[in-house]
Amino acid sequence: MDALYTAVATANGREGRAVSSDGQIDLPLAFPAALGGNGQGTNPEQLFAAGYAACFASAMGIIARQEKIDVKDASVTAEVSIGKDTDGGFALSVIMRVEFPDHLQGEPGRELLEKTHAYCPYSKATRGNLPIELVVE
Repeated sequence: MDALYTAVATANGREGRAVSSDGQIDLPLAFPAALGGNGQGTNPEQLFAAGYAACFASAMGIIARQEKIDVKDASVTAEVSIGKDTDGGFALSVIMRVEFPDHLQGEPGRELLEKTHAYCPYSKATRGNLPIELVVE
């Protein structure tokens, strides 16, 4: 792969800070209350969900333009969960929820969703590594 852009960020754990090299991101990090933390900062799962949802929505826009489909009223929500893995560690799972306008309900929306999942760089990176459920709403 020839890189077109490289994002650089530094973090020092779940109870520290995350800072991008250009200063656009400078966030306090904290364990969510559900994991025993104070919830007074963002967490890696939120950051991953935001990045995945944005990337997926952009990928869907590219596919839609190629196929002359209007997706201006569509929205993408990524739900990233963390839980115990079978080996005693932790693992992630994702539910991608896409809300389509009426003209994309049923099979047209499902087809666009599947094509987007095949095309999206985040989907490619996670394929085979964690469970992803695609939901049309």
